[in-house]
Amino acid sequence: MHRAYRFRCYPTPEQAQQLARTFGCVRHVYNWALDLRSTAWGASKERVSYHETARRLALLKTDAEKSWLNDVSSVALQQSLRHLDKGFANFFAGRAKYPRFKSKRDNVQAASYMSNGFTLREGRLTLAKHKEPLNVRWSRPLPDGCAPTSVTVTRDAAGRYHVSILVDEAVAPLPATDHAIGLDMGLTDLGVTSDGARVVNPRLLPKKLAKIRRWQHKLARKREAAKASMGLKGEVVPKGARIPRSNNAMRVARRVAKIHASVRDARRDHLHKVSTQLIRENQVVCVEDLAVSNMVKNPNLARAIADASWRELRSMLEYKAAMYGRQFVVVNRWLPSSKRCSACGHVLESLPLSARAWTCPHCGLRHDRDINAARNILAAGLAQLHEQSTAGPAGIYACQAPKGAS
Repeated sequence: MHRAYRFRCYPTPEQAQQLARTFGCVRHVYNWALDLRSTAWGASKERVSYHETARRLALLKTDAEKSWLNDVSSVALQQSLRHLDKGFANFFAGRAKYPRFKSKRDNVQAASYMSNGFTLREGRLTLAKHKEPLNVRWSRPLPDGCAPTSVTVTRDAAGRYHVSILVDEAVAPLPATDHAIGLDMGLTDLGVTSDGARVVNPRLLPKKLAKIRRWQHKLARKREAAKASMGLKGEVVPKGARIPRSNNAMRVARRVAKIHASVRDARRDHLHKVSTQLIRENQVVCVEDLAVSNMVKNPNLARAIADASWRELRSMLEYKAAMYGRQFVVVNRWLPSSKRCSACGHVLESLPLSARAWTCPHCGLRHDRDINAARNILAAGLAQLHEQSTAGPAGIYACQAPKGAS
């Protein structure tokens, strides 16, 4: 399977300048090809293929006004065309929105190199058009015997550089186990399992919120000063007008981005540890299909839900289950997991969110709201697997739900 290994790198000033040129050229070629394909379709319903854009790019580089495109690696420019072609393929398949134009003000700038655009020998990574290898912090070794197929260099809003090295790696499945769990995601706890275990929600954003607000206020004052210099003090900026940003304002904006990056990195580290532990210990992991995009529309809960990152945790569980030979099941979001008694199946007419525990009026069993929901998610997930297993291998469904989950 394809697996990416991401490392921090520290380019020299000359390398940073060359990377900045590469980012700009890659962005220009992407936008040029997107405009070309969109215009052709709007004018005559003509579809321009990747091969046609590659042919026209070769002609574009011969234009005297575009000669600066030759200062960067042609491999990175070709990759931008491939990325655009993949974006159109995802759009026509209904998996993504229509490709949008890229901006130099985007938070992340990136350039990709295929195997003919870089060399990696004895821990020294050298990109095309670069005289010296990049200073990469090898935080972990690459797998033995796996030749890198591509390298992507990124620069985030905080000014940090990373290289992502893609390799073809054979990952051995984990030893089979007979344990299965249901996971009910929440805010007080990031998740509660059907076994009663609770996953801690670190709440990383509130810890940095005061510092973020302080620096954002500084940035807002500099923005107002820039507006005043344009004669727009206290007025709405006209559509299409750009407010100039001073060097001080850019430094403050980078400071805000660094704080957000530290929160994001700590959150991802926690989610990786949680998802890896759940996948290693369980053969089947069942979660609920939460409508996160709709839930974040609630202004009272949007920040807390975004900080919990339920969708990212689900994505990690999904790809790690496929990687290590586990079963990952997503149950219907309309399942009354909290209101249904996991022992007798009785469903309450209503259950307010403030009620964290309730007693079943039919069997008299006392339930913790979250544990009961996790047990119902597990039962629904196992039932869903059973319905799909008529032609599947035996043994996967030997996993039994905890007592009271059926």
